[in-house]
Amino acid sequence: MAPNPAPSHTLSRPNAGRSRRRLAAVVASLAALSLVSACGYGSKADDKSSDTKANSAAAGGNSTGAKLSADTVKIGYFANLTHGTPLVGLQEGLFQKELGATQIRTQVFNAGPSEIEALNAGSIDIGWIGPSPAINGYTKSDGKSLKIIGGSASGGVKLVVNPAKIASLDDLKGKKIATPQLGNTQDVALLNYLAGKGYKVDATSGAGDVSVVRTDNKVTPDAYKQGSIDGAWVPEPTASKLVTLGAKVLLNEKDVWPDKKFVITNIIVSQKFLKEHPDVVEAVLRGSVNTNAFIKSSPYKAKADANEAIKQATGNALEPAVLDPAWADIDFLDDPLANTLQAEADHAVTAGLLKKPNLDGIYDLTLLNKVLAAQGQAPVADAGLGAK
Repeated sequence: MAPNPAPSHTLSRPNAGRSRRRLAAVVASLAALSLVSACGYGSKADDKSSDTKANSAAAGGNSTGAKLSADTVKIGYFANLTHGTPLVGLQEGLFQKELGATQIRTQVFNAGPSEIEALNAGSIDIGWIGPSPAINGYTKSDGKSLKIIGGSASGGVKLVVNPAKIASLDDLKGKKIATPQLGNTQDVALLNYLAGKGYKVDATSGAGDVSVVRTDNKVTPDAYKQGSIDGAWVPEPTASKLVTLGAKVLLNEKDVWPDKKFVITNIIVSQKFLKEHPDVVEAVLRGSVNTNAFIKSSPYKAKADANEAIKQATGNALEPAVLDPAWADIDFLDDPLANTLQAEADHAVTAGLLKKPNLDGIYDLTLLNKVLAAQGQAPVADAGLGAK
């Protein structure tokens, strides 16, 4: 930054003239430099980082651009609409705005277990992930690997079926229903639902009164078209994609939960990173809270941002017939809905996929509640599962 000129009353007339000429030259040089920077030399990510830092003062972010305690933060997420918070926040530069000079590196995952492995290996520091992988990661490490530090999304999961084969929920016996992966959040939800209806299914193999067919979400639409499955219990946008292929929504998972709310996406952090860089974690949480507020205030722009991020990650944008109903069914929120996490763990136990887990200490909502308090919002609860 150029130094401020001395006050004019300290200058003689000749010196004042020279000083004004020097100041004009400095201003001209800075203007030329700004013009070169604006021409877009370098990557889009670099340009976006520069823009968000320059605008961060207006948004209450890290306006100095100074580094926090870490040079880099590595963030993981899925290219799914249920991960709309990171998709939109990264696209809009809302996370970088809070992080200042601390750089973001991102990694896109297709499944929760691989994201947990990356967190354990130090390949990512913070991630957006479903509740079942978070529970498994915490329990398998004896409570040492991760903490859930915030919420992100609720809803966005449906049971969609071939109407020619399944007319009602009483017609599921003998049918083949897909879920994304053995033990994932939707797999647990389907097994729990079937058990509640009296159907017998072996959780590991998926064989039984109803056949549970574990199928990658990318493959599920083709499996449906080929007739190898009769329906699927899947997150968005896969559910809405199946509807465009002729499937019908038989059940929205919201309808089986109290208040129609259940956690579908959490924010997790490695305990090592949380301990060493709490300021960075807090900055990411500010970015998340600000992004969720942006999604609510600018839903159409946020939806477009999410679709553009999906296109960048997968090579294909979602068509409006898929994007619009899928986006409308997801609620983005800061509350991790901790009471529903315990219920989902209980469902996994009932299904035979998990021994009774000890979830004590899985949450640390201290920094999130600090961020919420600074914005005049009420704190969120950990349902008794926070640090003792």
